[in-house]
Amino acid sequence: MEQAVAECVGLLGAVTDRDWEGVRAGRLEWSCRETAVHIADDLIGYAGQLAGREPEGYTPFEISLEEGTDNAGALRVIHTMGALFAAAIRTTPRDVRAFHPYPFRSANREGFAAMGTAEVLLHTHDMAEGLGVSYEPDPELCDFVLTRIFPHVQPGPTPWQTLLWATGRGDLPGRDPVTEWRWSNNLVLPTDRLTLQGVTPAAAADLGAVGDGGFEWLEGDPAEGTRVGAGLVFKQYEDGVHRPEWGMYVLVRREDGRALGAMGFHGVPDGSGRVEIGYDLVEAARGHGYATEALRALSAYALSRDEVRTVVANVERDNTPSHNVLARAGFKAVAEDAEQVAYELREPGD
Repeated sequence: MEQAVAECVGLLGAVTDRDWEGVRAGRLEWSCRETAVHIADDLIGYAGQLAGREPEGYTPFEISLEEGTDNAGALRVIHTMGALFAAAIRTTPRDVRAFHPYPFRSANREGFAAMGTAEVLLHTHDMAEGLGVSYEPDPELCDFVLTRIFPHVQPGPTPWQTLLWATGRGDLPGRDPVTEWRWSNNLVLPTDRLTLQGVTPAAAADLGAVGDGGFEWLEGDPAEGTRVGAGLVFKQYEDGVHRPEWGMYVLVRREDGRALGAMGFHGVPDGSGRVEIGYDLVEAARGHGYATEALRALSAYALSRDEVRTVVANVERDNTPSHNVLARAGFKAVAEDAEQVAYELREPGD
């Protein structure tokens, strides 16, 4: 975040002697001057959301520049608002979420950091285009944005080209132009004792290797099934078929913020409205009803969607604890073979 602001201020600081009021910022309807104010407003606005822990809407304020502020002064404001936003990110606990409308009405500090970085990168590009200067940010900044709030966008030749395409600012070979777009923060589903936190491609890549995905695990590390599932999520992202609400969720215990396991879908619902679910817990979390609680919540979410009629689970015949979890969550055994038993939970009335 701070790097993005530094790049913005450094690049545009070389052209403060130009007319920003009379020049349109790239494809935007705003002038370069209006776009600079917008960047500063976004940064302090996001800082306010996090600092105030806003639950339902935006903090009702906006900034304006003092009369007579020149272009260099506008950049000073961007720099300062960026510093305040960075401080808010650093001091906000990981589990805090604040209001943002797209698409699930909240974001955590990482989501806000990615949104703020995106605003700076993209609007610096817009201003640079309008002012006729060359701009290409650090690829790691672009990758940070893409793997956190563009989980539905397949990676392209370079992160910067992909981000420009995904936001309607550029073309990619073999892909149709983007005319409408939104970024996507991760979905979080609360239960009595848990929060089911949607796993971003960035977290999936880390979990699929040897990392913790940004979570504090009850036993220090996730179970092997979580690592395998995370690897599959990241592969879906690379293939361009990942849809975040149909991905993986880490089960986080509300009382202490510890991650206990993971639960998720094997992919998007099929044409008949069937979606398959799977899960695992670290050993120390088993036997306390956490899997049942999470399964009820995630299954209810799936069945609330128009495209789902049946949630499916397949369990090894000798996995008695999982059979019990599914039965307690309302699933019914519908078929079996020598190795597995198939369970289904259907929407009411089916």
